[in-house]
Amino acid sequence: MSEGCSHNCEGCSEDCSEREKEDFLEKPHELSRIKKVIGVVSGKGGVGKSLATSLLAVMAQREGWRTAVLDADITGPSIPRAFGLHGKAKASELGLHPVETKTGISIMSLNLLTENETEPVVWRGPLIAGIVKQFWTEVVWGDVDCMFIDMPPGTGDVPLTVFQSIPVNGLVIVASPQELVGMIVEKAMNMASMMHIPVLGLVENMSYAICSKCGEKLYLFGESRIMSIAERHHIDATAQIPINPKLATACDRGMIELFDGNWLDGVFAKIAGGKIDKATVQMTEETIN
Repeated sequence: MSEGCSHNCEGCSEDCSEREKEDFLEKPHELSRIKKVIGVVSGKGGVGKSLATSLLAVMAQREGWRTAVLDADITGPSIPRAFGLHGKAKASELGLHPVETKTGISIMSLNLLTENETEPVVWRGPLIAGIVKQFWTEVVWGDVDCMFIDMPPGTGDVPLTVFQSIPVNGLVIVASPQELVGMIVEKAMNMASMMHIPVLGLVENMSYAICSKCGEKLYLFGESRIMSIAERHHIDATAQIPINPKLATACDRGMIELFDGNWLDGVFAKIAGGKIDKATVQMTEETIN
């Protein structure tokens, strides 16, 4: 503490122990009551982060939770496609309203606001970060038990804005098996540590394929490193999602809510804080076709 300190940090450039930490957290819309926020992140793009977000949201909805997804991947929004949403979000005098999926999951994404789904977003970082913040503060989410935030890849402007302005309770990190991606996962882990947000689970997508003739697991991208990374960072919930043509087709056709698989049970149990009792939904060829 400097001499003559007035204990008023406003306008003071001194870096002392008395300086109060500035609180960047933003309040959600006044009609929103959100109990838990889980961020789904990755160190790079194309590893299946949006897939993991969608699967976890569907699992939460099957548990009877009031579930929402905030699509913070502004330049590459794919959440609406996975859920088969092509309509537009509507506004009222109260604010902007999310679009509901067939099973009642609330979704907000830039693709639900633009006239053309394929229209590129050519914006600078601060503007993108501002839109994400608006999705939190200006959308009428209502009562939500768990919100999943599909984060943009990397450790730049938008993830930093989310971590600083939204009270994130925990993170799920998604990766693919390649060695390089493993190194990038470490960056995501370290960013979570720097922001003091616990990592609840580690998901490896495209982990293996299953031979249709003999049922053997084929590790197309090399042996998995997920367990060694999880052990090094003291993460006890891991998951491996295989290369599954039915799952890919369900995403492409907007039918992710029909998925049938237990790959993420352990990670979701960690989010839920205990055992889960999800409803079984059988995905069939007839359903997808």
